[in-house]
Amino acid sequence: MRTRTTLITTLLALAGLGLAGCGSSTAPGIQAAPSAGATQAAITPTTATSTTATTPTATTPKPPSPLSKKPVVTVPKTPAPAKLVIKDLVKGTGPAAKVGQTVTVNYVGVLYKTGKEFDSSWKTGQPTSFPLSNGGLIAGWVQGIPGMKVGGRRELIIPANLAYGAQGRGTIPPNAPLVFVVDLLSVS
Repeated sequence: MRTRTTLITTLLALAGLGLAGCGSSTAPGIQAAPSAGATQAAITPTTATSTTATTPTATTPKPPSPLSKKPVVTVPKTPAPAKLVIKDLVKGTGPAAKVGQTVTVNYVGVLYKTGKEFDSSWKTGQPTSFPLSNGGLIAGWVQGIPGMKVGGRRELIIPANLAYGAQGRGTIPPNAPLVFVVDLLSVS
């Protein structure tokens, strides 16, 4: 029993040393993670009420092979649609997402007019989790993700009125339609 206690104490001490070495970096290209699990503009709340997305824990599933690489987003050469367009690029085989559930995703967002990327979970190397509900996400996500199955990759072409509308947000100009490619990793 004493040997087991000594082993556990040693392992805890080593883990503490490993964490102590995980300080911040000032190297070019290294960006600190947002504080308190906050995420970037693409999935931040559009109203005064805040639903904070969280960084998944160590139990986040590893993306299946078709979802292991950042997708290339191709914007259609046609005028932006007036309604939400949903296209499954990879059909998932797991449980389907439902409004009200917490989903864990990887995503890339680009401006429809220019194809310029404005946000991506791939930049941080970490998927993001959030409740799939109104008030915490743009309407295009709340309407476009339900029914998607875990393991799937879906393209959402979102008109401005279901995105950030006339006010825009950050690097997203007013009245900008958006294109997202979303990988659904888990639902709970």
